[in-house]
Amino acid sequence: MRTRRIHLINPKTNSFTSRPMYFNRALYSPLAGLLAVAALIPDDQYEVVLTDENIEPIDFDLKVDLVGISAMTSYVKRGYEIANIFRNRGIPVIMGGVHPSFMPMETLEHADAVVIGEAEFVMAKVLDDLQQGNVKGIYQADKLHPMVDMPLPRYGLLKSNRYVNKTFIQTSRGCHHACTFCAEHMMNGLQFRYRPIDDVIKEIEECGERVIALNDADFFGNPKRAAQVMRAIKGRGIRWQAGVNSRLALDEELLELAAESGCYMLSIGFESISRGVLKSVHKYQNRPETFRAAVKKIQSYGILVFGLFMFGFDGDDSSVFEETAKFNIAAGYDVCAYSVLTPYPGTLAWYEMLAQKRMISYDWDKYDQGHIVYQPMNITPEQLREGHMRVYKLFYSIPSILRRFPTNSSRSKFYWSIYNLFFRKGEVTGRHIDDAIAEPTEAPRHLARPPLMPIRKDWQKLVNDNNCY
Repeated sequence: MRTRRIHLINPKTNSFTSRPMYFNRALYSPLAGLLAVAALIPDDQYEVVLTDENIEPIDFDLKVDLVGISAMTSYVKRGYEIANIFRNRGIPVIMGGVHPSFMPMETLEHADAVVIGEAEFVMAKVLDDLQQGNVKGIYQADKLHPMVDMPLPRYGLLKSNRYVNKTFIQTSRGCHHACTFCAEHMMNGLQFRYRPIDDVIKEIEECGERVIALNDADFFGNPKRAAQVMRAIKGRGIRWQAGVNSRLALDEELLELAAESGCYMLSIGFESISRGVLKSVHKYQNRPETFRAAVKKIQSYGILVFGLFMFGFDGDDSSVFEETAKFNIAAGYDVCAYSVLTPYPGTLAWYEMLAQKRMISYDWDKYDQGHIVYQPMNITPEQLREGHMRVYKLFYSIPSILRRFPTNSSRSKFYWSIYNLFFRKGEVTGRHIDDAIAEPTEAPRHLARPPLMPIRKDWQKLVNDNNCY
């Protein structure tokens, strides 16, 4: 018999990808982490209630014994508001996710406890403390989880009819690229950890969905391993997408296996069309001279190409916006997402900006890859914002959409249309330009600290030298 109730909450964010836009559905479900946490809670002892505030209101009057909130930086302030409401009712609150993991002392001003990093090795302790009425402080494992014998996420808690993409399956954790703007390697490590393939297939078969996303930082990061996973998926009637790196996206064997096993889209962080810019942020695997060939190669296998690009790097000037848009349209990218460089607290980009005294705003609401929270090097904040909007309008203009539509191709016209419609509505017409340049704020009172320190000594020094204000 269940004796306790735990309420897991994903706070509302301002991202168009997670709010319903067409047919009352959002493009992506942000609940993969909470579904995995729910799997660690014994269902014969606890009732778990899951709420995604993007699609439904939070029941603040619900009788619960513990509230768990997961938050990224751009919506952690809403997470704090939710936590404060429940704590004022005397209900203990524990928070986790990327931002609390990098800013635990700040989080403890609003929550009774914080999970730093992965939950698998600490959840039992959290539940023991709950039984004792003593959930408090920091919970952090002293080692990374090997991803063996992981329970299946609780997909039954998901309101799947409210999302286009709702099933995100991890086959690995970690990333060996160490891009300076990314939190992955300081959250999950520089080495890949692999989940047993039998466990991956078991989740695929039991998730109840035939269209899934493989939720790895770089699915092609280890070609041999990726090939093994794809061979295991092949023949199961699954349609899947994944994020991969641009270098191995040219690998004929991997692409052939991807197509045969049901891949319909690959997302690639191209980031910039400048080799110098890419080197400056440690994105050495990307070579712009190969981008056009990679797009055509992937598409020749009937797979959509989702290109991710970023603006505001120190090497960017006012010409980068139109040049990037023209390149993307001419190269025939199926979908593109453009973001503004956001130095998230605790990343190497964050510490570099602190060292150069270029941080302007610490308003976490503005850390959404659309607002400008720092002083760019070679362009003004106004140029960066206007250029960012202009690229979206160019790429998702009607002439561009008509030119890029996969008329004579085996690529999925259905998914191509879904993504282009969402991005056209969400980014071109759904964003306001008036408050895009964040107002100056005081620095936060608490320090950012990576869950895992970088391996390079010069980066360790950067973190330690700038871990104070």
